[in-house]
Amino acid sequence: MEILCYTTVGGIPITELLGKEQLNAIVERTKAGGGELVKLIGTSAWHAPGAAAAQMVEAIIKDQRRIFPVCIQLQGEYGIDNCYLGVPVVLGKDGIEKIVELHLNQEEMQMMRTSEGHVREVMNVLDDINRK
Repeated sequence: MEILCYTTVGGIPITELLGKEQLNAIVERTKAGGGELVKLIGTSAWHAPGAAAAQMVEAIIKDQRRIFPVCIQLQGEYGIDNCYLGVPVVLGKDGIEKIVELHLNQEEMQMMRTSEGHVREVMNVLDDINRK
C-alpha cells in the first residue's frame, strides 16, 4: 500500500510488517476514530488536541525544530495554491520554519487533490454565506 510509505515502526516500513487488508482496516478505523471516542466516553475528545497543542507550543518556545502535521495555507507546495491543508512542517522559535514537502506518488497526490476539493467546497459555502 503506497500511501503508507512514510509510516515506519522502528525504521521498518509498516507495509513490510502488515498486509494490505490489515492496513486498510487501520486506515478506515482511524478515519472514524473521533466518533468512536465520543461514543465511548460520551463527550467530545479534548485531551489529544490539547496535548498536541501543548507539544507544538513547547516546540516553538524551546526552538526544538520538530516536525508536526499542521493545517496551513499552501502557496504552491504540492502544486496547490490558496488552500488550507494539513502538511508536515518544522516548528521552531519563528513558528513554521519550513514546510516539509514529501515526494508523493500518483495515488497519494490524487488523495491530496481530493482533500483539496473537499476543502474548497467548504470554503465556497462559507464565502457564499459571507456574501449574503
